[in-house]
Amino acid sequence: MDALGVYVLTFNCARNFVDVDVFANHFFDALPASGAGSSAPDLIFLSLQEIAPIAHSFLGGSFLLPYFDAFRRAVQKASAQQWDHHYVNFLTDNTGMTGLMLFARDDTLGKIAWSDTAHVGLGVQETGNKGAVGARLGYVVEGHPSKTVDLTFVAAHLAPMEDSYEQRNLDWKSIVERLVFTHDSNGSKRLADMSSVDENTSLLNDAASAHAEGSRRDLFAPNAYLFLAGDLNYRTSNNGPSIREIEHFPRRNVDIDNPSHYSHLLKNDQLVREMSYGRTFHSLSEAPIDFPPTYKYSDAAREAVRRGLDTGDHEWEWSNHRWPSWCDRVLYLDKPSWIGEAGKVKPIAYDALPLFAQSDHRPVALVASVPLLPSGASSNTENVRAVAPFSIDPNWKSKRDTARRKEIVVGALAYLGLTREGNGLLLASLLGIFGAWFILRSMLEV
Repeated sequence: MDALGVYVLTFNCARNFVDVDVFANHFFDALPASGAGSSAPDLIFLSLQEIAPIAHSFLGGSFLLPYFDAFRRAVQKASAQQWDHHYVNFLTDNTGMTGLMLFARDDTLGKIAWSDTAHVGLGVQETGNKGAVGARLGYVVEGHPSKTVDLTFVAAHLAPMEDSYEQRNLDWKSIVERLVFTHDSNGSKRLADMSSVDENTSLLNDAASAHAEGSRRDLFAPNAYLFLAGDLNYRTSNNGPSIREIEHFPRRNVDIDNPSHYSHLLKNDQLVREMSYGRTFHSLSEAPIDFPPTYKYSDAAREAVRRGLDTGDHEWEWSNHRWPSWCDRVLYLDKPSWIGEAGKVKPIAYDALPLFAQSDHRPVALVASVPLLPSGASSNTENVRAVAPFSIDPNWKSKRDTARRKEIVVGALAYLGLTREGNGLLLASLLGIFGAWFILRSMLEV
């Protein structure tokens, strides 16, 4: 059976520019050295949180271009170092400070027939200091010109702090209720135009037309695979650490039976607990975790990385006021509702990348294989995963529009007050107003 190779990576950028060269050197670290999953993936999905300062993120557009462009260059450099392939960034979007980037290998781009996007703010007054951005696309299967393998990708950033796990559960509820795909049929034309293979154009348009005839707009569309990645912020305790508890933080190079081995802390993971109780991320799955906590690394640890010091023989440097936790996760819906066991997503590798000096989070990546079975290939429609745990909020669009207007206002104020360029613009404006007032007053006194 043919399969689609997918590489999913989530990274909290801490509002800093990524170091392109260093990031590229480790970008594909999660790929197996050989065997299944070691070849160049067909699709790359980047989930980016705190991608830029709030002014640039909320204003968006050209203010975010340099931040996204750094990741484009990192992906191109990383792929060039390993394979003779070029990746095309065919979709980039954001909800405030949360960004999504999708790349297709140059020889697979022509098979993408259509794409939709969706946005929801989860932060203050539903703005995008926290939030989610989604993309849904159709990948044409050869021999089925009017049908596609549908995939949904969601980048998310949920509420922080140890004691806010219930708010994180509510954030998930908001994602299901208000992350609604609008099915812009023009999207298929844009992707078809990007294809360099002329004979694929009619095939793409056939698939896009079939899609435009209508399918569910919610997150749990029964004919779509789903990958959700981000800083989900679930911690390993409901309260902050005490001074005595700090002594038992995970340490490097200890035996698995040692209480300071990270596996013992994983038993307290809030996300695993809340999912097991059916309170969050309903029906989603996660590959087994076999890597240390990804958050929160201390400034000393980041400085050691920045200086290129060999920290292999040292204990991990954790921030003392946060429990080391697996905040950065990749979840997936292992199969659409209509498909049998043969159509399940196969996780191949799930691992954390090294710590980078720009962030107190380690990136996390999932390597997965998605069977290329076109939607409708099975008559099995009884799986409960076809049913979303919450209904679409009928006011989702007006809420998002209102929140977007607030983001623009906050972004403009932050730009004027918190950036050097904005300070200069504000000063120039004030001088201009004062100068105009002085000239007008002089003219009136004549």
